[in-house]
Amino acid sequence: MPIRPLAAALAILLSGAAQAAPSFVNGLALDGAMLDLSGGSDANNGRVGFFSDIYYDSQRNEWWGLSDRGPGGGTLDYATRVQRFTLDIDAATGAIGNFQIAETVIFKSAETVIFKSAGAPLNGIAPSPASNIGLAFDPEGLVINPKTGTFLVSDEYGPSVREFSRSGELLRTYTTPDNLVPRDAAGTPNFASDAGNSAGKRTNRGFEGLAISPDGKYAFAMLQSAMLDEGGGNGSINRIVKFDTATGQAVGQYAYSMKRSGQGQGISALVAINDHEFYVLERNNRGVGVGATLATADKEVYRIDLSGATDVSAIDLDAPGAAYTPVSKSARVLDLDANTLASLGNKSPEKWEGLAIGPHLANGDYLLLAGTDNDYSVTQNGTGEQFDVYFRFTDADPYLSAIQCPLGQTTGCTGADTTVPGDGSYRLLPGVLHAYTLSAAELGDYVAPIPEPGSFALIGLGLAGLAGLRRRRQ
Repeated sequence: MPIRPLAAALAILLSGAAQAAPSFVNGLALDGAMLDLSGGSDANNGRVGFFSDIYYDSQRNEWWGLSDRGPGGGTLDYATRVQRFTLDIDAATGAIGNFQIAETVIFKSAETVIFKSAGAPLNGIAPSPASNIGLAFDPEGLVINPKTGTFLVSDEYGPSVREFSRSGELLRTYTTPDNLVPRDAAGTPNFASDAGNSAGKRTNRGFEGLAISPDGKYAFAMLQSAMLDEGGGNGSINRIVKFDTATGQAVGQYAYSMKRSGQGQGISALVAINDHEFYVLERNNRGVGVGATLATADKEVYRIDLSGATDVSAIDLDAPGAAYTPVSKSARVLDLDANTLASLGNKSPEKWEGLAIGPHLANGDYLLLAGTDNDYSVTQNGTGEQFDVYFRFTDADPYLSAIQCPLGQTTGCTGADTTVPGDGSYRLLPGVLHAYTLSAAELGDYVAPIPEPGSFALIGLGLAGLAGLRRRRQ
């Protein structure tokens, strides 16, 4: 749907001002075979899978990385999880190093009341029956509520927002607005696939981004791209839903205009700057990745402002004559393709999905961390047989020359080259982290998460203990 002229003018209010770009510091390529601390030993129960989202908990000085539904593409009973990780950060430069997994938290259903048994893990299997979400969970966005310390996680199947305790127990599920629920022509929910659906979110295009206001009162969940009844794969307008965290109810919806449709264009992260401004990571499906086309990678971060945007909860964004004001959107703030790593053959990864504003550095600048989802470096055929995918990143197109090996093996492989992965020239797709710095002025009106009053004293003691360190462990 073409945006009305007035709305278009308002939508680019921010784009007239120059947007200072964060400065690239360095990057890490993390071993694609890295295991978490769950005790699992292979791709299906222990491989990290890396960063569908990243969150920095400034109150506890902790980093968290979210993995998605697992390596089976919705076919495996993969216990979904989140990882707490540590980094060495140079307080003078912002350079990062020494990534380590410190804790693995499995998401699980609530403890049963009668038997007091631990809840079953929420898993990556697509909903079955299709009309019932059940334990199906495809986590994509992560925040920590500064008021409660609980995890909020957005999911693509519902789409849903779920709240978990620090130990991973499900506390509640927010109420998804009815217009976002995927439905067939008869109005019956179908969460498993787009087959027969005519309205609501698209399959694998649910709540991809999640942010929280600094005071913890509101959560903002963002669809990856346009809904079925608002353009579908050809649409370029998607929705941000504002939730009241006290009630779990939606209190507003806002329209966001993407750069384009096509090439799998969608958003992958939403980060709060204050209670009305956000960073949005928008990307296509090109770059180095499992099954991806290399050419024309396009991964960009924009700044948006909800102030003045129309609440479109009751508006069909694709209806003829529909008039509304979308969120205002800046010119590009950060080009994630502009800086590459030699260990990836100086090529851009396909799936930049995690983005987080980190701690203050010694000079008052902020650290900005971006991360990739590596799809566990696994693919599967039509019968569900899984294969590790090994890349030689010095090749012109690493995926075209990739080798596929039976899961967990380095023999019996197939591909364009007879070389086996064991010779060191081929590697699983790594997870990638990039560190950037930006000044307080460049960040502009940033408000860090605000803790409950009783926690200020403890936080002050913790920060005092960090003062004066040139290098610090995050």
